[in-house]
Amino acid sequence: MNNETVSSAIDTATVRTEGDLVAATLPILRSRLRSMVELGIRHLTLDLNLTKMVDSAGIGLLIAAHNSLKKAGGELTVIHASKDILELFRTMRIQQHFSVSGS
Repeated sequence: MNNETVSSAIDTATVRTEGDLVAATLPILRSRLRSMVELGIRHLTLDLNLTKMVDSAGIGLLIAAHNSLKKAGGELTVIHASKDILELFRTMRIQQHFSVSGS
């Protein structure tokens, strides 16, 4: 999976995921998000416009990113989630942890 930073400010960044958030594709994104937090990003937006599927490992990554950002005084926001992904997040009550919006 390729990931492209769409925009970045001093402590804010938006990352557009270019594929599914599933176990086989997460190591690169996990490393990238970890590095961003270590470099001082506190407000991270993940744009899921091109993401069609999220598995349990993907949900785990989102929760881990949320926890890391919260610990650092920041926040995670997910935007452009598909209808199916929004339904999954609602079922799992993900929106109780961080902001999620649809396409």
